Amino acid sequence: MGKVYLVGAGPGDPELITIKGLMCIQKADVILYDRLINEELLTYAKKEAELIFCGKLPGYHTMQQETINHFLVRHAKKGKIVVRLKGGDPFVFGRGGEEAEMLAKHGIDFEIVPGITSGIAAAAYAGIPVTHRDFSSSVAFITGHQRADSQEEIKWESLAKGIDTIAIYMGISNLPYIRDRLIKYGKAPSTPAAVIQWGTLYEQKTVTATLETIVEAVQQKQIENPSMIIIGEVVALREKIQWFEQLRFQASSFANEAF
Repeated sequence: MGKVYLVGAGPGDPELITIKGLMCIQKADVILYDRLINEELLTYAKKEAELIFCGKLPGYHTMQQETINHFLVRHAKKGKIVVRLKGGDPFVFGRGGEEAEMLAKHGIDFEIVPGITSGIAAAAYAGIPVTHRDFSSSVAFITGHQRADSQEEIKWESLAKGIDTIAIYMGISNLPYIRDRLIKYGKAPSTPAAVIQWGTLYEQKTVTATLETIVEAVQQKQIENPSMIIIGEVVALREKIQWFEQLRFQASSFANEAF
């Protein structure tokens, strides 16, 4: 019997993977990887390792979750070391819990290797701390997928009234709905908001506005997935401590001067 490692690849910058995660990639016989992992990480795999793409696009699944589970079980039962390489952290909106349940059901040995989730990393690279002693003592990580039921309404009310910083994954298409629900249940329209596209990568682009105006700002700047939405007073700190875009600008200026 082999073993499966459910590995968080981090938010995009390949240097942000953990040492343990990288070691798992290096020893894997089979790697099943998602769309949003940085494929530079696959260059650390053994030459003979089998690489299986199982990424998902909005509205289109290259490989169904049941098929992914089947591959994990099948290869492990062949005695192979299997790495399930997932963007961010495997237990934060990554279905890692479902995969771990399936492995446990089949008696397959496995380990969870946490990764840096985009809700923290993209915000940090945009100069936004999700907590701050003066502005935020609570943070919530939520999925932006819309559900029309009573529990959904209760959730938005709790978020609007009880959480200082809200980090929303996969929410671009539902941003108008998110804005309307938060304002409806008491979040001030003037609350600072940011949307970060391709967080931690060179292509990173950040748009800030208020909760009331963020939809228009995103449309104007043509921000698309993959993006993180951050809502809360901490967003205002970006004006003082943004560093990544400034670092990128300095690097670009230096390169231009060299030529």
